[in-house]
Amino acid sequence: MNSRNEELFARSQKVIPGGVNSPVRAFRSVGGTPRFFTRGQGAWLWDADGKAYVDYVGSWGPMILGHAHPEVIRAVQETAVHGLSFGAPTERELEMAELLTRMLPSLEMVRLVSSGTEATMSAIRLARGFTGRNVIVKFEGCYHGHADALLVKAGSGALTFGQPSSSGVPADTTRHTLVLDYNDTAGLEQAFAVQGDDIAAVILEPVVGNMNLVRPTPEFIRALRDLTSRHGAVLIFDEVMTGFRVGPACAQGLFGVKPDLTTLGKVVGGGMPLGVFGGRRDIMEKLAPLGGVYQAGTLSGNPVAVAAGLATLRLIQVPGFFDRLSATTQRLVSGLEASARTRGIEFCGESVGGMFGIFFRSAPPTSFAEVMTSDKERFNRFFHAMLDRGVYLAPSAFEAGFVSAAHGDDELRLTFEAADAAFDSLAG
Repeated sequence: MNSRNEELFARSQKVIPGGVNSPVRAFRSVGGTPRFFTRGQGAWLWDADGKAYVDYVGSWGPMILGHAHPEVIRAVQETAVHGLSFGAPTERELEMAELLTRMLPSLEMVRLVSSGTEATMSAIRLARGFTGRNVIVKFEGCYHGHADALLVKAGSGALTFGQPSSSGVPADTTRHTLVLDYNDTAGLEQAFAVQGDDIAAVILEPVVGNMNLVRPTPEFIRALRDLTSRHGAVLIFDEVMTGFRVGPACAQGLFGVKPDLTTLGKVVGGGMPLGVFGGRRDIMEKLAPLGGVYQAGTLSGNPVAVAAGLATLRLIQVPGFFDRLSATTQRLVSGLEASARTRGIEFCGESVGGMFGIFFRSAPPTSFAEVMTSDKERFNRFFHAMLDRGVYLAPSAFEAGFVSAAHGDDELRLTFEAADAAFDSLAG
């Protein structure tokens, strides 16, 4: 019998480039046919063939409560009946801004946008406008959206295709983008020693999720804050992925660092298109209409998206929420490691809050170079073995995974049973 997923993918490739609207969805890295999903509930997804999967992608992070949480759905429905967009201020935008500034001490002012890419692009422009400098420092393997100036040795989908930089980006656009090695404190110090007076900003994923999951070292985090402060550069934490995903005060709360600007997305939209950038008042006041840095968006602060985000952010503030989420994620990683270890397979995992990474190597990587030593082909085989058994992992060895509050004992038990069989097939 023909697969409905295969039929839909064949049709899609005729009218959508690659058959998908975001590259990593195409399964090009792992091979095979992408799944077309029809519905989600809690920790589960159902594809066009009616097959159920335990979901560890979670729409790439936003679904921290699980799919179709009743309170989030109710908030969306109640808002939508009054209109979908006004292109004018609403009270909910103000509520969102006030809530975010209470939840994150580094946010003195915020602006709402429609995506993480838009948030990071705007933060970079703002940092340049504030400092009057041009050079931006980013780190190899970190992905900050598809704005031209940041598509230099990026992670995520770019790594999946073996093309760290994108065609169509003029060399002049990226000549002010300096790429350093993640967790290389000495390299960061050297860059500031040579170009410190020209550096407008340093942007990074404080926990990388776009070359799979990589933690920063304490030394690296301290050096970032010290060097940017000393040289008058803007420190930007791209928390589009980590924001309210790794802890109640994001990665900056975990590490005790107060960045100058922060970008947010995913969880803050509760599954709807919403992004945020914000930070120090003196920087944010350089934005139009107060200052000369222009930024605008027709759908910014969309009322339906804001309603979903507000409902989500309020629900994750329940005491103990992140302790439970972190414990479930750690149980997942430890269980997978134990399953591989009993079969003599070189494998390791890492987790921070509700994010995790899995690697076919002996120890969690600390840099892009170490990530690249992981056995990608073995991951691809593992991915398909798990998919066949109803476990949906990110279709790339270079993507972090996500656990939701809806994942429980039943989902973990099914995952471990699938992993036992998958690792058996790799060991055989």
